[in-house]
Amino acid sequence: MADRSKIKEHSEVVGADGVRVGTVDRVEGERIKLTKDSSGQGSHKGHHHFIPLSLVASVDGNTVRLSANADVAVEFEEEEGGASAG
Repeated sequence: MADRSKIKEHSEVVGADGVRVGTVDRVEGERIKLTKDSSGQGSHKGHHHFIPLSLVASVDGNTVRLSANADVAVEFEEEEGGASAG
């Protein structure tokens, strides 16, 4: 896992395949909170989703790179209350 202190607000979150997952709102506990307008699809759109910090492979400037491809990372997304979004 990368150094969480390097994860900055408004950084782009991308999967290992380079596909965009969302935009960082902030780090809360052991999760990255994504901005409402950048995460979720269908009925999951329009509210915050979270990515576990354990999926972060590296932080490169304003880009948070995950160890999983974007489609797999979305399966790990959680809703505000902790329920799986995928």
